[in-house]
Amino acid sequence: MARKPAKPDPWELAYDLAAKRVDANPLFTHLPVPRTRSDAPWLRGTDGWASVAVGGVTTSDHRRADADEWAWVLAHCALHLGLGHLDADRPRPFDDAYRAACCVAVLRFQAELKLGRSPFPLPAVLPVADEERLAGRWRLEGVPAEYRGGFCDLSDAVEPPPSWGPPRTYKWQEAFALGLVAAASEAVRAAGTDSRAGLPDRSTPWERARGWFVSSYPLLGALAGQFRIVADAELARGWEISVAAIDPAAGEIYVNPLHRMSEPEWRFVLAHEMLHAALRTGDRIAHRDPYLWNVASDFVINGWLVEMAVGEMPDGLLHDPALAGLSAEAVYDQITKNLRRYRKLATLRGRGLGDVLSGVGTPPRGVDLDEYYRRALLTGLVFHESQGRGLLPRGLVDEIRVLDQPPPPWDAQLARWFDEHVRAPDRRRSYARMSRRQSASPDIPRPGWLRPEDLERRNTFGVVLDTSGSMDPTLLGKALGAIASYATARDVPAARVVFCDAAAYDAGYLPVSEIAGRVRVRGRGGTVLQPGIRLLERADDFPADGPILVITDAGCDVLRIRREHAFLVPAGARLPFTPRGPVFRLR
Repeated sequence: MARKPAKPDPWELAYDLAAKRVDANPLFTHLPVPRTRSDAPWLRGTDGWASVAVGGVTTSDHRRADADEWAWVLAHCALHLGLGHLDADRPRPFDDAYRAACCVAVLRFQAELKLGRSPFPLPAVLPVADEERLAGRWRLEGVPAEYRGGFCDLSDAVEPPPSWGPPRTYKWQEAFALGLVAAASEAVRAAGTDSRAGLPDRSTPWERARGWFVSSYPLLGALAGQFRIVADAELARGWEISVAAIDPAAGEIYVNPLHRMSEPEWRFVLAHEMLHAALRTGDRIAHRDPYLWNVASDFVINGWLVEMAVGEMPDGLLHDPALAGLSAEAVYDQITKNLRRYRKLATLRGRGLGDVLSGVGTPPRGVDLDEYYRRALLTGLVFHESQGRGLLPRGLVDEIRVLDQPPPPWDAQLARWFDEHVRAPDRRRSYARMSRRQSASPDIPRPGWLRPEDLERRNTFGVVLDTSGSMDPTLLGKALGAIASYATARDVPAARVVFCDAAAYDAGYLPVSEIAGRVRVRGRGGTVLQPGIRLLERADDFPADGPILVITDAGCDVLRIRREHAFLVPAGARLPFTPRGPVFRLR
């Protein structure tokens, strides 16, 4: 009786599938990393997954993982070689600090690559310093626990086994650079089409300029590959676009094909517009004049591009060496001192027109713009620095680093606002009220804490609550709970509360711990908050310097508040006016 053929090992099939998936990725097509399987005890790292040497990768043959996990591990190991972590000029022997720092660099890259799935938990936040600086710091301070041991083993050996194909002098970094070009070109072919005219015309100077970013300038290469360039003379005339404009939400750059410029000048123009989108300048207007803010951002961006020598700056663009090193906010404060002069200046779109458009194109669905632009810039910055592509302006690097730091949660922002505007009273010690005596010295009296008698008058704040039916009770409860805890921490005994929907209802002073219990969502139509604001501002028993906190779902009237104030609104809600005070978004 013939034996049934042995069933293939599913774990080996998963490994083979992962290897094929990695090899098929354009990023690794020029990176022929030899792989061997072994059960050798010298496999170290995280439970012995893999070891990387100058001649290839050795993986453990006793590990059990699916194809996604093995794809992540194999890509991780290959990236160590591609990023030059095992080059012969690296100082040896490799210590734990260097291994951990190299793994952090690879993890930053893998966060953008999205190939496979990590088989073990990863740190929530990754340091942004390069490998050498990070390793030097960890040699002094010690490697943090979450990075200790690295995620694979970097072998100190400089001579590969004879059976491995590439010699030890194989230029892994150059091969990896070719893979980056191939991957970027593939992204351009897949996503860089003009929605109005089919495939882009590669012979135009603006398309050649974009191709230069993809192949030769990693800082902005990822951005250039994803933007669509729309060159339409009729559209440019209708939207009054003199040279160029950009819609970050739609991912489109609009150029006027009738405006003649050289390819280096188009590089400058495209880089200018891409930085507008990536740094989200259009969303940072706040209470400022939109056009003057656009002008201030233009001065800063053009100054960076001139310093980086990206292309050639066309004649007539906004550039002032005296403003070098200033942020857009600082430049805005300066130019608002001479409005008559700066309102006559022209952006790339034209005089009196901002070149950052909003809502003119069709935004792609399911895309988090902040996350996308953050990843694209951070990835480009890592490539730029790791490949030694030249120095970058300090201000631009700082702007990009800020993007890597998540904004503080709304409750932390609210706590900071309380610290600034609802200050706890200064306590003092007095023998009028004795404190408890220490057991070590019971015969020595000590002064107790004495609070000011006018505490309630000096230390309070106002709350204007939107109690219309559109308010989410869950979010309202979170907001009121945070307010109560912060107010109690600052010795606020009571807050002046006004409920508003179609009319204003003065609840008077309520103990902060009881505000949530007194709130009733009335469900009446209309939300008019201005009468509540006016009631607090005119109340004789409310301090003239008392701050006001407005809690609303943003479906309210236009508010005018003449004292310190802040807004607490649900995430994603937009107030129907430009707020003067800070806006905290509940999540």
